[in-house]
Amino acid sequence: MSAAPPPDGGGEDPAASGARSTLPFRSPPEDVFAVLADGRRYADWVVGAKRVRAVDDSWPQPGARFHHEVGVGPLTLKDSSTLLALDPPRQVVLEVRAWPAGRARVTITVSSREGGGAEVLLEEVPTDGLARTVDSWPLRRLTMVRNVESLKRLRRIVDGPGG
Repeated sequence: MSAAPPPDGGGEDPAASGARSTLPFRSPPEDVFAVLADGRRYADWVVGAKRVRAVDDSWPQPGARFHHEVGVGPLTLKDSSTLLALDPPRQVVLEVRAWPAGRARVTITVSSREGGGAEVLLEEVPTDGLARTVDSWPLRRLTMVRNVESLKRLRRIVDGPGG
C-alpha cells in the first residue's frame, strides 16, 4: 500500500497549475458525497463562504447553481457557483465565482481507501479574473492551506466529532 499524499498536495511541482489538497475520511465515499451533492451545505464547510443564499431547483443537475456570499469579516461578495459535472459517489466539478476576485474550476474527487473510508482530493484551478492574473506558487500554497481547512471541516461534518 502506498503512502497517502501529504495534505497540501505534496508541493512537488511549483510550475503545476492550481492547488491540490487531500485528506482521509473514516466514512465511506457515499457519505462524503451526500454532503458534497447538497448545494445548501457548502457554507458549512468551505472556508470563506459566509452563507448559501439560494439553490436552483434543478440542483444537483449540471448547469444548476447555488448562490452564495463569500468574504472575511465585514467584506462580503455575492455571487454564484455552477455545477459543471456530477459523478456519484466519485466526483463533483464546480465553477466557483467570487467576482471581481475571479473564477476557478474546483474538482472534488472521492475515492475508497484500502481498509475502509474515503480519500478526498480537492483541486482548484483559477480560470479567469484576478485569481488567474496573479496565480503564483505562493498563492497556490495559501490556497492549499485554505482547502485543507475546508476538507477538515467537511470531515468533521461527515465523520462526526474527532473526524
